[in-house]
Amino acid sequence: MKPEIIVGLDEVGRGPLAGDVVAGAVILDPNNPIMGLADSKKISEKKRDALAIEIKAKALAWGIGRCSPQEIDDINILQASMLAMQRAFQALNFSGSIDMAYVDGNRCPDLPCKAEAVIKGDSKIAEISAASIIAKVTRDAEMLALHTVIPQYGFARHKGYPTKIHLAALAKHGPTKYHRKSYGPVKKCL
Repeated sequence: MKPEIIVGLDEVGRGPLAGDVVAGAVILDPNNPIMGLADSKKISEKKRDALAIEIKAKALAWGIGRCSPQEIDDINILQASMLAMQRAFQALNFSGSIDMAYVDGNRCPDLPCKAEAVIKGDSKIAEISAASIIAKVTRDAEMLALHTVIPQYGFARHKGYPTKIHLAALAKHGPTKYHRKSYGPVKKCL
């Protein structure tokens, strides 16, 4: 009997005022285990970066999906998170059939296989942990790159989350095209 093919899905960046919401999808290789997988928020940046490289090298398949601030404003953050996860699933470079998708949280996007939502799944299911890690490393890198373009917002420090520094920069400089205009603190500065 062939082993079940499982994909884990998770997204990062629902709370920030700026940047994309980014999702990861990962199918781990049971013959090539990765030690130290955990919820991306519970491991150091250095360990996350190392694990992301290992996941991409050892996984049977992985994919990244995203929704832009404009899409988030158009369809709301929940729908954008679901769409980003669908895009991550579609980005998997996997030719076989997938038996099951485990999704972090309490709801699932529409997927072409069986799917189950798992609350705190990023700390319970290795595939979701791996998806969480590659999504967070991807989003953090994008926010660091954005910081080099518009350093006055401090994205390198807060990654777009509504910190005092970010709110002060928003009040002083106004929102950019990278900000989510439907979010209260950004809306106030328009």
